[in-house]
Amino acid sequence: MITSDQALKGRFNQTVVARPHLILGTSMLEPAPPGAQTAYFAMGCFWGAERKFYELSGVVTTAAGYQGGFTPNPTYEEVCTGKTGHAEAVKVVFDPARVSYADLVRCFYESHDPTQVNRQGNDVGTQYRSAIYFVDADQEAEARAFTEAYASTLRDAGYGPIATEIAPAGPFYLAEEYHQQYLAANPNGYCGLGGTGVSCPVGLATD
Repeated sequence: MITSDQALKGRFNQTVVARPHLILGTSMLEPAPPGAQTAYFAMGCFWGAERKFYELSGVVTTAAGYQGGFTPNPTYEEVCTGKTGHAEAVKVVFDPARVSYADLVRCFYESHDPTQVNRQGNDVGTQYRSAIYFVDADQEAEARAFTEAYASTLRDAGYGPIATEIAPAGPFYLAEEYHQQYLAANPNGYCGLGGTGVSCPVGLATD
């Protein structure tokens, strides 16, 4: 992982995606509607990761982007060099009355192998790391509690320790338009995600 002084310079202009979400028909740019909440996850290539979340009932919108690094407004090509520090991430805006943050964490953990370090399958590099970027203390507490519980479950199943980064959500930079809902636009497109097959114990108490 690079340090901030090693990161690419980046740019001032932001990426703009004017079209609506291909599946949900909602905006990827507007603030979350009243009552909705926002969460951020990284679990390998964001093409497959985004699909996992927009298929959940109660999700208002999703967007693929870059998070957890140093370079402002990076391009995909820059992120792939490993010199921006970013992970390929997904922004998830959701209605907590229909789908809980716990449900999102469960989807996150069951959709990839969180014991892999800086990779998912054949996708190798720091941009493919596993991460939960929380927006407030409640999300942090819930993410850490479920991570601890799932670590025990994975250990019992013969897996190593969880490598997931849990950190405050920094700036989320929208990815280029062709990355948004990529697998909806390209049904036969590449998806390198694969879970462990071990269920995440979301029903456990987290207090």
